[in-house]
Amino acid sequence: MKLFRYLLLCAAALSFGAPAPASPLSGAAAGSSCSISASDIPVASTAPGASFAAESPFAPAPDNLVRVVTRDVTLAMLREPDGRLSFAYFGPAFAGDAALAARRYIGRPDAHEDMRPEAYLAYGGRNYLEPALKVTHADGSQTTELVVGDVTVSDLGPGRTQTTVHMRDKVYPLAVDLIFTAYRDENVITQQVRVTNEHRKNRPVTLENVYSAYLPLLAPEFYLTHFHGTWAREMQLTEERLTPGVKVVESRKGVRTTQSENPSFLLSTDGPARADRGEVIAGALAWSGNYRLSFELDEGGRLNILGGINPFASRYTLGAGESFTTPVMIWSYSASGYGLAARQLHDWARRYALHDGATVNSVVLNSWEGAYFDFDEATIRRMIDDAAAMGVETFVLDDGWFGNNYPRNNDAAGLGDWQVNQKKLPNGIDALAQYAAAKGLRFGIWIEPEMVNPESDLAHAHPEWVVKSPGRDVPTMRNQWLLDLTNPAVQDFVVETFRGTVNLSPAITYVKWDANRHVESFGSEYLSADRQSHFWVDYTRGLYSVYERIRREFPDIEIQLCSSGGGRVDYGALPYHDEFWTSDDTDAYERIRMQFATNLIYPAEATAAHVSAVPNHQTGDRAPLKLRFDVAMMGRLGLELQPQHLTADELAFARQAVATYKDIRPVIQLGDLYPLRSPYEPGGWCARMFVSKDRSRAVFFAFSLDFHDRMASTDFRMQGLDPERRYRVTELNSPGYDTFWGNGQTFTGDYLMRVGVNPWLQRRGASSVLLLEAQP
Repeated sequence: MKLFRYLLLCAAALSFGAPAPASPLSGAAAGSSCSISASDIPVASTAPGASFAAESPFAPAPDNLVRVVTRDVTLAMLREPDGRLSFAYFGPAFAGDAALAARRYIGRPDAHEDMRPEAYLAYGGRNYLEPALKVTHADGSQTTELVVGDVTVSDLGPGRTQTTVHMRDKVYPLAVDLIFTAYRDENVITQQVRVTNEHRKNRPVTLENVYSAYLPLLAPEFYLTHFHGTWAREMQLTEERLTPGVKVVESRKGVRTTQSENPSFLLSTDGPARADRGEVIAGALAWSGNYRLSFELDEGGRLNILGGINPFASRYTLGAGESFTTPVMIWSYSASGYGLAARQLHDWARRYALHDGATVNSVVLNSWEGAYFDFDEATIRRMIDDAAAMGVETFVLDDGWFGNNYPRNNDAAGLGDWQVNQKKLPNGIDALAQYAAAKGLRFGIWIEPEMVNPESDLAHAHPEWVVKSPGRDVPTMRNQWLLDLTNPAVQDFVVETFRGTVNLSPAITYVKWDANRHVESFGSEYLSADRQSHFWVDYTRGLYSVYERIRREFPDIEIQLCSSGGGRVDYGALPYHDEFWTSDDTDAYERIRMQFATNLIYPAEATAAHVSAVPNHQTGDRAPLKLRFDVAMMGRLGLELQPQHLTADELAFARQAVATYKDIRPVIQLGDLYPLRSPYEPGGWCARMFVSKDRSRAVFFAFSLDFHDRMASTDFRMQGLDPERRYRVTELNSPGYDTFWGNGQTFTGDYLMRVGVNPWLQRRGASSVLLLEAQP
């Protein structure tokens, strides 16, 4: 995780022309490296009769073939005789890949050259497609043609190799580095791009487009799975067959950019995507600002994929000697369906893109839906008592604890004034935090430091800190404005807000960081008039700088990533956080679909899922308590309700469910996820299972989403088990009867994977949870 966060910080520093930070890798050096210069790379023979001996996937490649290789996947590029870098292959590693250097393509009409696609598409030469790179040079020229210089390969430590292809324009002093990092065991490859203006005099260049990655693919057909939604309905999955033209998934909101879309996708090349078979490519952009994913199916049948920062209103000027580094694009390839692609991303995320991803997250009771703004010390103490009685591990005090001149009694005032509300909490936060500690609980607290209410001391003291367009009204959303994180003074304020809040008590171990609006009518009083188009990028870079400073100072604080629910679920922000709030919608019926889709890209360990009251505060649904717990146990279990409103039987069930979850938590949070039946498929079922890495334990979940008549039944074939071992099946969270006839019995892994289980789930909301334990 430190390596990935380091790469993000490098991007932030280089965007401003600053030197890169020191590597967080242990030791004096990050690893060894070697360099191949352009003069060392011979021109390949492309004669029709050329042939190559078969090789293993990891045999030395021809000098003009650039390979980025994991355990099972190869990305290959080729240096052409004219110096261009062309794309050669992306897919499963195979023997004999040296032959890629001799592969011929159909000829371009009316030209004596083939149609081999470029590895990074710049606007210039013969390109007419949406370019990955579009530059306006100092003399006004709009075209760029890149040729290969050196290729550097660096060892970043066990299982990580970085390949940098150094390119430059044929005419202008413009350098472009393609930076690929291969994560061998996780079968993940990341890509980012660094552009440098190498003019010695003050001759600026302007970046119009600068995408992180370009991937050209040929296949008979392409099916795109992407995610959409809105507040309380985030991460809704949709799949469509791509047709000629351009499909774009993008955000122009600047903040809270994943509430309605997400910068991630799945791509199937042999029919609609399936969980356990077929070729699937997963892609995700590590960026919390405006993004754009473009899928252009051209007249030749090639799909041209672009992923990166949205060019919208974001022309970026580089002075002489300045560099711009893009965010990272993440690729995962699977020849065995989207389940494997997801597991590879989860393994990579836990190791490199999630703060403290090797540690399980605690069971939480959050005060929000149990108290909202209407509480005092007595209310919170009772909630802490009840949380301890249920076996909860962390109590989180949500919004409403601050503000004096403008007390935070609703969402209309006080935001930005981070002093404890003396009327509500006369003994301060420390008294509550210490009370929780005495009960055996950790204590957490809510902040929203990027925002400010117009009715606040902060807004009156620093109107110049507010994002606004000159001479125009400043639009509010949820009665609040956005602070300008391009401004270093605002960055300092946000860091100090976090520091001051955490220092309210030594017992504070958890912070929920919220962000409840997006950008409208943008403008910055800090940025100069000719740099206003830098706002979208520099805001996000400022946010990452704040995150990095906070993590250096507070490495052990658990931080939840929240933004009106799931408005900031992306791999740009996750390296600084332990978990994310999936959605403000806690309805179990809705969460089944949301969590299924979310976990195709992001790990269950980080997916905060809470049991809430009925009727649900968002949808009005009345899901059974068992269903609410069963669904929440597929992520980081928490509760968001007033325990005083539960009956004695419900409290007893909750205590047992929390204890059960603690027992199976390592399997859920650190194991492998197998999506068995999608809730987006016909039939009205959903099934998933989690398997420990050593395959000794597994937890199976199944749900009925619709009413099924008395004759309806289905088999769920399990996956990921050891076929030779015998597993004892135990039902968890029992409704008072066995939903599966095999409860308490032992079956071979082979039986469970070939025949499966057929729990009795007739009514809407019926659910079954089965624990499988390998027998000696």
